[in-house]
Amino acid sequence: MSRKSADMKKSDQQKGWNRQKQLSKTQVATREQSKTYLIVCEGKTEEWYFRSFPVKTATVTSKGIGMTHFDLIKKAKQMMKEMDYDEVWCVFDMDFNPERNGQIASFNDAVFADKKQKLRCAYSNDAFELWFYLHYNYTESKHLRTFYYEQLSEYWSMSYERDGKAQAFSKTIYERLANDPKASQKKAILRAKQLFEKYSDYVPPHERNPVTTVFELVEQLNSHF
Repeated sequence: MSRKSADMKKSDQQKGWNRQKQLSKTQVATREQSKTYLIVCEGKTEEWYFRSFPVKTATVTSKGIGMTHFDLIKKAKQMMKEMDYDEVWCVFDMDFNPERNGQIASFNDAVFADKKQKLRCAYSNDAFELWFYLHYNYTESKHLRTFYYEQLSEYWSMSYERDGKAQAFSKTIYERLANDPKASQKKAILRAKQLFEKYSDYVPPHERNPVTTVFELVEQLNSHF
């Protein structure tokens, strides 16, 4: 026992002022060791979903910036220069639109950008809402986002297409899924992995439908609960 500890009366060791001092040192050490994440998202739905994760041993900054595909990657790289983060993730989806030129190349370039840059991608084809759907069901059929909007509307007794993108609703999605006995994040992770493993590296990202790698980011955040 150190001289300092020996000189302190046992009764004093448990007093509030001493416990608070010890707590403060622990809290400082935890803050210093916290991992930092920047999550750059296309929209507010993704932003508020990731903001809702109850992480304890990490600092998470989630931003919905209204950019798609490779423009999102370029914005993330700019933000990386402004502040240092341990991990930077870009969250985006295909959201196929036949009238939008260049979307396939933009999507594929964004997916492969993480192989060249200090960032990672959590992408979905066709829509981010596939990740929510996998909490309830598995599918290997090719769908566009309207399918997932319809399914979520039924699960949640609302019009997802009309109200699901509103900030007030987006803030509730994580808790809604966590508290719904019919939904399972654990199963969503397993189902997403199963879909991802169906495709070889030779299949270009825009042809991988359905697929979502959001499970990789979710598992990272879960490790900090």
